[in-house]
Amino acid sequence: MTFHWFLPTSGDGDQVGAATVTAGAARHARVATVGYLTEVARAAEAHGFSALLTPVGSGCPDPWIVCAAVAQHTERIGLLVAVRAGFALPTLVAQQAEAFQAVSGGRLALNVVTGGDPTEQRAYGDFLDHDARYARTGEFIEVLRRSWRGGPFDFAGEHYRVDGGGL
Repeated sequence: MTFHWFLPTSGDGDQVGAATVTAGAARHARVATVGYLTEVARAAEAHGFSALLTPVGSGCPDPWIVCAAVAQHTERIGLLVAVRAGFALPTLVAQQAEAFQAVSGGRLALNVVTGGDPTEQRAYGDFLDHDARYARTGEFIEVLRRSWRGGPFDFAGEHYRVDGGGL
């Protein structure tokens, strides 16, 4: 069995509250500097956790950037980067993931998020309903997989179209 820890990228403290959105977020006494997040990551690494979940949302800094910074100060712990299907093209995410694997020594895992708070979704410009978001996520994952297989591929879905894609 493996266990993951949460990287508090929006700050830390003793108050429970939303970690990914601005509205309803807890007030945090400790700012999430790279130094502090590195301390959290090293403690989790030292105590046998497998990976750190890094959230995505309007109340969080970009998880790719945060994890790239933390990766440089840790040795083994995996970095579970949350990405929202539909907020970046799957072909771009595949390329980002490939680069991240290279600079982190293969420690990346992805948490593909289908949706979040409806108000936040609309604030980002995403107005798809629940079922359409899940359909989009299915296509997103399929395009990711095909991108990583290598060689050119074509894909035509309801939400994505790729001509000659692949890494």
